[in-house]
Amino acid sequence: MKKALLFFVWICFALPAVAQDTKSDKQVIEKKKYTTLRLSSPIHLDGLLIDPAWQSVAWGGDFTEYQPQEGQTPSQATSFKILYDDEYLYIGYRCHDTEPDSIIKRMSRRDGFPGDWVEIHLDSYHDLRTAFSFTLSVSGVRGDELISNNGNFEANWNPIWSGKSHIDSLGWTAEIKIPLSQLRFGNEKDKVWGLQVMRRIFRHEERSTWQYIPQSAGGWVNNFGELHGLKNIKARKQIEIAPYVVAKTETYKPEIGHPFLTGSDSKLTVGVDGKVSVTNDLVLDFTVNPDFGQVEADPSQVRIDGFQNFFEERRPFFIESANIFDYQLTGSEAGGNYDSDLLFYSRRIGSSPHGYAELSDGQFSNSPQNTPILGAAKFSGKTKDGWSIGLLESITQRVSATIDDKGDRSKQTIEPLSNYFVTRLQKDINEGTTQIGGILTGVHREGNLNHQLHDAAYSGGLDFAHFWKNRAWYVRGNIILSKVSGSKEKILATQTSFEHLFQRSNASEIEVNTNRTSLSGSGGTIRFGKIGGKQGPLGQIIKFETGLTYRSPGLELNDIGFMLTSNEINHFTWAGLQFQKQIGIFRNARINYNHWSRWDYGGQFLYQAFNTNMHASFTNNWRIGSGLTWELYDVSNNALRGGSSLRQPGGLGNFAYMSTDTRKKLTLFINTFHGWGFGHTVRASNYNVTLQAQPSNAINVSFSVGYSRNWRKQDQYVDIISYNGSSKYIVSEVNQKTLRYTLRLNYNVTPELTIQYYGQPFITRPVYKNFGLVKDPLNKSYDARFHRFDPSQIKQNSDGYTVDENQDGLADYSFGNPDFNFVQFRSNLVARWEYKPGSELYLVWSQGNTPSVGVEPTTRLSANLFDHLFDEQGKNIFLLKATYRLVR
Repeated sequence: MKKALLFFVWICFALPAVAQDTKSDKQVIEKKKYTTLRLSSPIHLDGLLIDPAWQSVAWGGDFTEYQPQEGQTPSQATSFKILYDDEYLYIGYRCHDTEPDSIIKRMSRRDGFPGDWVEIHLDSYHDLRTAFSFTLSVSGVRGDELISNNGNFEANWNPIWSGKSHIDSLGWTAEIKIPLSQLRFGNEKDKVWGLQVMRRIFRHEERSTWQYIPQSAGGWVNNFGELHGLKNIKARKQIEIAPYVVAKTETYKPEIGHPFLTGSDSKLTVGVDGKVSVTNDLVLDFTVNPDFGQVEADPSQVRIDGFQNFFEERRPFFIESANIFDYQLTGSEAGGNYDSDLLFYSRRIGSSPHGYAELSDGQFSNSPQNTPILGAAKFSGKTKDGWSIGLLESITQRVSATIDDKGDRSKQTIEPLSNYFVTRLQKDINEGTTQIGGILTGVHREGNLNHQLHDAAYSGGLDFAHFWKNRAWYVRGNIILSKVSGSKEKILATQTSFEHLFQRSNASEIEVNTNRTSLSGSGGTIRFGKIGGKQGPLGQIIKFETGLTYRSPGLELNDIGFMLTSNEINHFTWAGLQFQKQIGIFRNARINYNHWSRWDYGGQFLYQAFNTNMHASFTNNWRIGSGLTWELYDVSNNALRGGSSLRQPGGLGNFAYMSTDTRKKLTLFINTFHGWGFGHTVRASNYNVTLQAQPSNAINVSFSVGYSRNWRKQDQYVDIISYNGSSKYIVSEVNQKTLRYTLRLNYNVTPELTIQYYGQPFITRPVYKNFGLVKDPLNKSYDARFHRFDPSQIKQNSDGYTVDENQDGLADYSFGNPDFNFVQFRSNLVARWEYKPGSELYLVWSQGNTPSVGVEPTTRLSANLFDHLFDEQGKNIFLLKATYRLVR
């Protein structure tokens, strides 16, 4: 343990010294400049560029191809003009095309980025890290993204702006008008903004940019050209009020004799969302009685390994400015995320109640499915001095279940009144080449709900990043602390929960303390890597990252964050050789190498694996990829849910995928995974096939089939049994099969009027057999780790299984039958009309059905799914939602 901590400290101080400047990695990008002028006469937004005002300003042009032939002259020329007045920024585009009939006019809903398009990126902060992107397709579809961290594109930002396009004999033209109130900038008299313009020619899958930025450059926003000429414009203090009304009706199968399940429920909800610019840079968002309903349901997921599921956030209030509140313990600049620890996971707010009604015979209950949010406010933005600020406060309502006892009604609290807050600060130094920051989160609850919840939970962290050599090299890291407090019963439950397992029998570094009323922990990550530099003669560049992450045994983030497990020290290394220019039949290609090692705080070695993977895109726009992982060693501290650590078999895992040209009317995507445990101990297979069709510019249909089979010979946890003063850990062979179908249909009547359908039938069926006991969990021999019950020792009955371990003719203990079928159908039909910018009308039909299905292990999975999918009447939700966005 001491060696691991010393290694962590060494990395913190030694790695910056190791990465010495290398002249070969230095890239100097000559920045272009465009000078705008103040508007001299009105512009009528029609996409034609015929208004006299456009004649007063020069064209910007001379684009450079970005893909596929980086650095070459584009196949078609592009030019633009920019004007402004006190309220708007105007951009006009001329997209030349020698084959106007070949321009692709596909449609989608907002942020679909279909067909041919042109977009502008504005670094109005001029912080060289953050920008606002506005995209207009030739079909009139708008897209907008917030660009954070010098290259992360987030499509969930939805400002109000307008755009029109027009096709003519020379190609196509476009005009857009962006309210200055939708941008953020300082109050200096003469402004300089970062500027980039990009065009996509769909039929060639070609992209060209005004400011040439090599793909090997160590960043995006920091390399933008510059927009000059903005004089005496003042930030418009944005005020937006968006009241809404939701009328909702649910129908479902009534239950005879149940006073609450009558077959239908109706509800009318009103609320308001708002946005106020407090300063030029900072915005206050607020919501009162928010409607946080999701247009699309979460995909069905069932895990039998004990780990919790992660679902993406879909609620607009939490999505906007999410980049400011993002704080991950782990993650990677170059090689992807290694884990998913978050200090702020917004799905915790407004989740299902944690408690449940305690009922006596003859009583019935009615419990809300979600915890209502009374109100929430968010203060966020970025100042001209480089401070990123985020403050979020939310209060969730006390939730009570209504109990009916032969007509007498009473209440039971199943969720206390709770307060959630998050504070995030970051500071850019030296134009963002150095960044420091911090975060603080907290949860306060009224009462402890019979010891089921923490009274309070806090977490905090400090983070830093430093980039050099034109941001090609970096070192970054963070450290976090957490503390939860509550009753002795709750803290005991936390110590023994799946994420901690202080009761683990071979855990010398931790022990259960029944008198504790709080639990504290820490974690941290340090990483060093290279993401840019000069390309070789074939367009090749080497990128890499290496680092270390630790989580102490007492680290707890799940009250307001997301954490899978604690008590780990992880080392990771990634290196990749990337060919970013077209070579022969390849548009681009890359080869990667990874390795991982893991220990716990007791010094026990847990895991070691190596991986290599390869990916390529061809000149015909097909894509392929494959990878192989070799797991040499694997010990799980979680597999036995509090028993000893369990050695699990090493093995090989292979993935592969293939995608045809996504621009075509018909597209096929296939990916597969196969895993093999050494000694015929594990078999895993996963197949996914997606067929996507574009019968017309307005209609897009996709159909996916996914099938997986996971078989483990003997080490699947089943139950813990107390017998003769000791614990018996029941394990078994398991064969879990899962099948899902997913249908998506998008019909875009106009860019403002869309109809979408999503439907997913899903079934998973784990079947357990050959039960046994854990005998010697860390033995090198797989079979020596377990004792499989002889048929004479175990018998099945209607309640499960009884075990006569000593074979004296008497049952020693019993456990339930773990087999189950989970069948579910979810669908949404949504008609959306944006009847004025920012104001929308939704008509939604949502259907869900989760029938009770017995285990039928001999029935084919697909037959089992469709035979029972509609056995019972499902729940139907009909919803009408109207919003009206008032902007000043």
